[in-house]
Amino acid sequence: MTTTPSSGAPSPGAPAVSRAALDARLTATARVWLDDALAEASGAGPDTACTGTATGTGPVWEPRFAAAGRHCGHEHADAVRVLLLTAARPGPETLALLYHRGSAAERRAVLHALPHLVGGPEALPLVADALRTHDTTLVAAAVGPYAAAHLDRPAWRHAVLKCLFTGVPVDAIAGLERRARGDAVLARMLADHAAERTAAGRDVPHDLRRVLALTDGARP
Repeated sequence: MTTTPSSGAPSPGAPAVSRAALDARLTATARVWLDDALAEASGAGPDTACTGTATGTGPVWEPRFAAAGRHCGHEHADAVRVLLLTAARPGPETLALLYHRGSAAERRAVLHALPHLVGGPEALPLVADALRTHDTTLVAAAVGPYAAAHLDRPAWRHAVLKCLFTGVPVDAIAGLERRARGDAVLARMLADHAAERTAAGRDVPHDLRRVLALTDGARP
């Protein structure tokens, strides 16, 4: 059965995490490796050893998390890592440790897993960090269901603008229609941005017009 985030529908950029579907795409060797990795992650117990700092002791399954692409294929690594995280059920401190010392691909998997693992706003610093980067894959992962549920209005508005500035499709923004509806402040920010582009002789992106329409504001 596919794992569905409790805070809303998965964002379009989120990896499929159905084990059955993943098994159909993995080699026999990769399936054996994944079985062992999931058993190690699920049997590790509470992550009491992690301090959440860059020098903290990581979970015993961290090498499996890092090696997912090498053993299962880089095209499946996001889904494999999310499965490992949901099996291990790490707390916010361990997630922060994995995020901050992981590769971009490992950070992306942590972001995708947040709605499965963290029920409150404790992991928002990871979302904020991803939104400060210029890595569009991290930005897209950061605006998924966890951000939709927990970002406050000012931070969420800036996340929408970040997507527009960096070219991340707004389809990646979970809860866009619900949160944009009737948001006069967002409408003003979008209209100002559209006016700046028009004044500079640049096209107004379709995604900007689309979000502005959702706010019930005037179209640029």
